[in-house]
Formats: sequence, structure tokens, C-alpha cells
Amino acid sequence: MRVILDTVRHLPDILKSWMTPNLRLFRTSRLPLVWLLSLAIGALVAAAAIVFRSLIGLLQWPWLGETSELIIDAAKAQPWWVILLAPAFGGLIVGWLLQSYQPKQRAGGVADVIEARALGGRGLPLRSGLTSAFITVISLGFGASAGREGPVVHLGATLGTALCRAFSLPDSARRMLLACGVASAVSASFNAPIAGVLFAHEVVLGHYAVSAFVPIVLASAVGTVLARLWFGDAVAFVIPNYDITSYWEIPAFGLLGLTCAAVAILFQFALIGTDWTARNISMPLWLRPVIGGLAVGSIGVFFPHVLGVGYEATDMALKHQLPITMLLSLLVAKTAATAITLASRFGGGIFSPSLYLGAMAGGAFGLIAASVFPELASSHGLYAILGMGGVAAAVLGAPVSTTMIVFELTGGYGLSIALLVVVSIATGLTHAIHGKSYFHWQLGMRGVCLHEGSHTFLRENVKVRDFMDPPPENEDERVFNPGTDGAYLHTGTSLANALKTFDESGSNSLPVVESGDASRIVGTARHVRALRYFNTALIQESEEAHR
Repeated sequence: MRVILDTVRHLPDILKSWMTPNLRLFRTSRLPLVWLLSLAIGALVAAAAIVFRSLIGLLQWPWLGETSELIIDAAKAQPWWVILLAPAFGGLIVGWLLQSYQPKQRAGGVADVIEARALGGRGLPLRSGLTSAFITVISLGFGASAGREGPVVHLGATLGTALCRAFSLPDSARRMLLACGVASAVSASFNAPIAGVLFAHEVVLGHYAVSAFVPIVLASAVGTVLARLWFGDAVAFVIPNYDITSYWEIPAFGLLGLTCAAVAILFQFALIGTDWTARNISMPLWLRPVIGGLAVGSIGVFFPHVLGVGYEATDMALKHQLPITMLLSLLVAKTAATAITLASRFGGGIFSPSLYLGAMAGGAFGLIAASVFPELASSHGLYAILGMGGVAAAVLGAPVSTTMIVFELTGGYGLSIALLVVVSIATGLTHAIHGKSYFHWQLGMRGVCLHEGSHTFLRENVKVRDFMDPPPENEDERVFNPGTDGAYLHTGTSLANALKTFDESGSNSLPVVESGDASRIVGTARHVRALRYFNTALIQESEEAHR
């Protein structure tokens, strides 16, 4: 009894000792402010996504007479030369903007957002982000064959980071707010709040920490509400109620996963190969999108289904309104048009094209399956839905969020088993061939190898200036002769090279000089301090991912 009474008497102190560290961490992480800012970011990004989508329709009007994404019939009604020249005219504007206003001479995308997350929520300038969004609006408004979701994600992340610059926030909070912009962008673009949350965690943050869950959900919810108030509650694709005919179809779903993997692998090779070819052709930057626009327009003359984001053609495949010859033709035409679009420096993403290709591949597979096993095969519209998820998940490297996006886009939650089978096989086989998603291939082309782990990224991006000590106080001791005084480091030397120099020289400390002037010591680098800096960064990242 005395033990119980003592426990009751000391219960307030026990509770206080238990809660105080948690509340202190809650405050020092600035989470109350992050929650409030997540609401503002969700609303701001949703408004930007609405404007973004509306401007695309506005630019379509002069040459198609249509502001919605249902443009196939409108394109067929135009003279052939209009379809041929419209993307080239848009390319002329895009080329001028790239040459005049974009320092990186390209539009931004999801890969830039992933890189900014690794840099602590930095690296997305507001002006460049707005210009990038405008370039994509012009590109898609004039018929370039690409998606609008990736650029909206980039715009959302840019706005999120711009808003948090006014506050002194730790890197963990900045990364959360960047992910909030991503979540709101995805939810507003797809009318898919759960998918927005999962995409922000899976693709951008790379973890599912509870501390990040609340602000990301708040931003996604706000983005969805505002988008639904403007565009309505309807999902992107309104499809019939498809059901699985028999569980004997599971092997067929496995074969569909194999087919989706082949399509995703070839699509990525097409994107990579076309980009490599374009980089090795010397021409003025402004001319590149003009020629690419002519190529896309020439494809659009025969297959107007490939112009723009392609949601109408995707919807037709889901409703089994396309014959198998058209499905297979569009599979090739859309792959070519999208690869040319992106290699020509038009703005745009790969999400909508991936869904498009998946729907065509799945629809064609379903027609073939129905002809071979007419009593067992489900509608080829169902296979088109499964194909959407399989190809998109494999290309984006985001199986969980892509599965949820397909569910929310189509309202088809009853297809979960079949979709998971297709997505898992397609993603696994594509990863076996490419080793990384298209986004991480883009990052790898810039020397940012995040797919190999944060330790590799830190070794290459942490510089000696980040961990070096001040130079000697004595002015005479700051004089250095690089020819006779032994090993030394530059301020811009990477951590990996610094550790290698320490190992080769056998020194515990090395002088640090500027790259342009090796005769003056500006700091001292110590081996132990370099290792401590590296270990601390890894520990902080691990804590953030599990907090």
C-alpha cells in the first residue's frame, strides 16, 4: 500500500520528467510554427496549381479552340499545318525564355526537389522556379507531349521553401515544409490527398517519420479542398465498375507486370538515349525546342492523341474505346513524342506519360488475353488500370504512392491484389535493369548520387570549408609554399578527397588554402574533426527519419 501511495504522490513528477524532454524537442524543432506554415503552404500551392492548370487551357484556346484537356477532336478539326507548327511556335518562346532567364537553361522538375531536400531544403530560387513553371505552361499549352504534375511539384516545393525563408528554421523543418509543398501539389493536381502524403514521404523525404506526417497531411488536405472547390469532386478518370473475373487470372497479372516492366524499361531508355543524342548535337539553345516542336507536331498530325498531357487518350483506353492497333501505335508514338519533348528542353514531367503508356500497354494486353482466354479474362479496361500503375510505379520508383494515386484517380480500390502484383513485378524488374528511378538518373547526370545512400552524398557535398578550424594566429605561419611544404587541402575539396589525402599523407592535420591562391593558409583541417562532422551529419539524418 505504501508503494502505491508513494507512486501516486510522485506521479506528477514522473509525468513531468517523462513529458518535458518531448515537449522541449517539440518546441526546439519549431513544430508548432511548421504546422501553421504547412496550412499556408497548402493553400498557396493549391492556388498556384489552379492558376497553372488554367493557364495551360488559356494558351490552348487560340490554336485549338478548347481550354479543357479534351483536345483530340479539337485537334482533328484543325488544318494539319496548325498541329505541325503550334508546338514549334511554343518552342520558340520556350527557347528564348531558357536562354534569357533560366541560369540552368532547363525547366525544373521532381529531381530538383529531391536534390533540394538533400541540401536541407535549399536550392530552389523563387524567380527561377516561377520562370520554370511559366516555361512548362507554354510548353503544354502549345502541345508538347509531357506531364504537368512534376512541374507543379517543383513549383509547390519552390513556394514552400520561399515561404519558410522568412523564418529561422532548422534543416529538418525546412525539409518538412518542402515536402508540404510537394504534398499539396500532388493532391491538388490529382485530387488525391492520400497519394500526395505518400508521394511526399516516399519520393522526396525518403522516410515516414511521425514528426513530418502531421504538417504534410495538413498541407495535402488544404490543397485537396481548394482544388475540389475549384474543379469539383470528380476523379480524373471516371470509369465503369470493373471486377476481377476469376482468381485464375493472377498468372495473367504477373505477365502484365512483366509487360509493364518492359514498357517502363524501354521508356527510360528512350528518354535517356534521346537526351544523350540531343546533348551531342551542337546547335543554339533557342533552336533546340523549335526543332523538337516540329518533330512533336509531325507526330501529332497523325496521332493527335499524343499532344499535351494525354489524359483524354488515357481515359479512352480505360473505357475500352480504342482498338488494339491504335493502342499499340500510341504506345510507340507517345514514347517518341515525350522523349523528344524532354530532350528538346520543353518543360514537363513524366508522370502523365507513364500513366498513358501503362494504360495503352495494359489495354492491349487485356485484348490479347481476352482473345486467348475469353471465359477467364476480365475487361481490358481493368488491365489498362493495372498497366497505369505498373508502368508509372516502375518509372518513378514510387510503388506505394503510385498505387494509391491509381486508386484515387480511378476510384478502383477493389483491384488492390491485382494492382499490387503488377506494380511489384514491374518495379522489381525495372530496378534490376536500371538500378534507379528516372529521377535518380537525372540526379546522377548532375553528379548527385542520392540513390547510393546519404553517406555517399555527404562525402561528395561536404567541403573542407564546412569543418576546418581557423588559420594560425601568427601571420608568418599563414605563409605556405605548395611546392615544398607537403600535402594541403583546398577549401572546396570534398570530404571524400580530404579523407583520402589524410590517409595518403599520414597527417592528423593539414593546411587549407584557397583554390586561387595556394600561397596563403586560410584554415586548418583536422582528420578527427572531419570524421566527427561526417558522423554527426549521419546521426542527425537518422534521428530525423525516426523521430
